[in-house]
Amino acid sequence: MADARSSAFKALSKIERDGSYSNLILTELPEEHSLSEKDRVLAHRIVKTVLERKITVDFNLSQYLSQPLKKLKPQVLTILRMGACQLLFMDKIPPSAAINESVKLTKKHGCAFASGLVNAVLRKVSTNGLVLPDEDSENYLSVKYSFPEYLCKKFVAYYGRETAESIMASSLGSANIYIRRNTLKNEALSCDVTETQLENCFVINNSGDITALPDFKKGLFHVQDMSSQICANVLDAKKGETVIDVCAAPGGKSMTVAQMMENEGRLISCDIYEHKLKLINDTANRLGIGIIETMLRDGADENAQLPVADRILCDVPCSGFGVTGKKPEIKYKDEAEIASLPELGLKILQNSSRFLKAGGRLVYSTCTLLPEENVEVCKSFLEQNKDFKAIEIDPQIEGFRDGKTLTVLPSVYSCDGFFIAAFEKVE
Repeated sequence: MADARSSAFKALSKIERDGSYSNLILTELPEEHSLSEKDRVLAHRIVKTVLERKITVDFNLSQYLSQPLKKLKPQVLTILRMGACQLLFMDKIPPSAAINESVKLTKKHGCAFASGLVNAVLRKVSTNGLVLPDEDSENYLSVKYSFPEYLCKKFVAYYGRETAESIMASSLGSANIYIRRNTLKNEALSCDVTETQLENCFVINNSGDITALPDFKKGLFHVQDMSSQICANVLDAKKGETVIDVCAAPGGKSMTVAQMMENEGRLISCDIYEHKLKLINDTANRLGIGIIETMLRDGADENAQLPVADRILCDVPCSGFGVTGKKPEIKYKDEAEIASLPELGLKILQNSSRFLKAGGRLVYSTCTLLPEENVEVCKSFLEQNKDFKAIEIDPQIEGFRDGKTLTVLPSVYSCDGFFIAAFEKVE
């Protein structure tokens, strides 16, 4: 298993150094392709567990160190985190293996000087098990669920403690991978899937490399989270309409919308990056969708023009705190890093609304759970645009309701957290 741990170490070091996303880094490592399936699974699990439990693990390690964690060499801290995660959260790994392989990593990656420290600290972690602060401590939720304190406070203030805890707890552990069946093709799925409450939405099981599946190659489905599919349903696009997806990449909602339109009409999918538009075109070709027109465009640019549309979808850039189950490193963003996002979201929504027909529908969405990026943006938009009114979203969809907006909670559907609001332009 040493190769798996070495691969995980390299991935974590790169993520810590460059701020890269974990779902991309592992597949970029040269040795990833030479690992056995068992080692590949272990490497991925170690990386994800370290990232999603970092605050918890650091609190536990700090109990047995005489110096602050920040004074440790980054390589040593990464090895300690990996070892502690295996001891505290990965039951199938024998403690002796977790400790001994961690010591070997110090020698393999240029920090043999710390082998004694790593051995001693991990033995104490193994002996004492998981340590948490007292429940009435200010940092209890932060340490228990490994979320920054400022996020814990925001979640509790808006959702209440019980819901906030369920949101954070649901981000820990394995995340479902959802697909959307291609309704343009009359062929049943042959891959291993489980039905959901949402029509044409399935959880894909034991998939491995999804792109290698025959059903994928035949264009019978595309990968899209359940919450994102709900958002596309709220847009409720019809056959023959003109529809705009303002911030379309990676394109999942555009594909679902095109299928709802029965591949008839006009669907303009916009993004600010050329390479992401290519991904959208490639997916559309694989699925046999012909109505998508990609457009290089910045949704925040007031001078960027669009045709008048029946329906417009604004899934705006956001802090991403609804997808921490898949990208756990997102939750460690500094609060200052996300401060400008509500203004950006409002600007894109405002710019996009100019191109909607009277009687048309405008949907605003994010994959975050913060009210300042969600419901507060919608309130500001309605205050500034008296020719728009909020629309009630299907009450059968479970979630957190604030006025007529909906937040799909990861703790309800085991999917990404997602905010959705719908508006109609008054005739």
